[in-house]
Amino acid sequence: MAVETRVVDRDEEGMRLDRWFKTHFPDLSFGHLQKLLRSGQVRVDGGRAKTNSRLAAGQAVRIPPLEEKPKLSAADYLDALEGKPIVRERPPAAERDPAEVAAPAVKRASADDKDATALRQMMLYEDRDVLVLNKPFGLAVQGGSGTYRHVDGMLESLRGDDGQKPRLVHRIDKDTSGILLVAKSRLAASTLAKTFRSRSARKVYWALVPGVPRPAQGRISTYLAKDEAAERMRVARHGDDEASHAISYYAVVDHAAQKMAWLSLKPVTGRTHQLRAHAAHIGHPIVGDPKYFDIENWPLPGGLQNRLHLLARRLVIPHPRGDKLIDVSAPLPPHMQQSWNVLGFDATQYDPIAEAPEA
Repeated sequence: MAVETRVVDRDEEGMRLDRWFKTHFPDLSFGHLQKLLRSGQVRVDGGRAKTNSRLAAGQAVRIPPLEEKPKLSAADYLDALEGKPIVRERPPAAERDPAEVAAPAVKRASADDKDATALRQMMLYEDRDVLVLNKPFGLAVQGGSGTYRHVDGMLESLRGDDGQKPRLVHRIDKDTSGILLVAKSRLAASTLAKTFRSRSARKVYWALVPGVPRPAQGRISTYLAKDEAAERMRVARHGDDEASHAISYYAVVDHAAQKMAWLSLKPVTGRTHQLRAHAAHIGHPIVGDPKYFDIENWPLPGGLQNRLHLLARRLVIPHPRGDKLIDVSAPLPPHMQQSWNVLGFDATQYDPIAEAPEA
């Protein structure tokens, strides 16, 4: 792969450089991008840049050769969906039976059908511009090392008659369940992305945590920076390299004695792992969080599954055409519904917007 230059599109105006790379090169890790930037191999209009640099339309981004991962064949992709081991060494077409050579095209269509069906089952809302999905626990939003099935790849199955593939507008973690907004066109994606950056969207998350935070409502304000070694975010100081300001609000909705609490969380900013890091920062890490739960010897109550108890519960955002609001809520995923039942919490008695603290 040779050095190439790409021009920033008009609808990518204001996008962070790392997110721009994630859009165009989803398999490129954040750490690898940082190394390329530090060594000057990635440049914007000939100058050095940082991962959080904001791009302007018309700017030229220099892209050095990037290590390409071997692509999956259609047959391998189907095997990955079904959890079967993937064999990369396949004999060349000339040495295989003609019927076997023709099979991948059929299987690819089958995979597309599976993806389209799965996405339709996740849909909470759809119109000509927007999709809102209820992403299940354990499904990645984008690809990465060892990740073969993800929402971004599945969206290929919904490519429209105009050739446009639906686009992710934002992301949630693989083990976070709930609302994921998708745009059906480049224009809708650009408009919605600007809405998110302007903080005009209202997002409410639900979480289960050990203990009961005091006070019952509060504001969490920290700086967060990526801890590369631990693959998580750490609370940083203002001025630290790559540190970004992060603000979240929380409110205790209900609690089981003083043992566990149901929290409503409202992120004002949108940093990586923000709510998970903030919950741990105030001493109440989210139940089932493999990266941030740091209470030693804490016994998981009987009847609860050791899975991340974090739900992107509700999103209220202006429609990209500006004529209405999109207001969608996601149900509790099965493992959280089980926990709510065990603890005696009633999700029907709470309006996550009306009772959420204001920014």
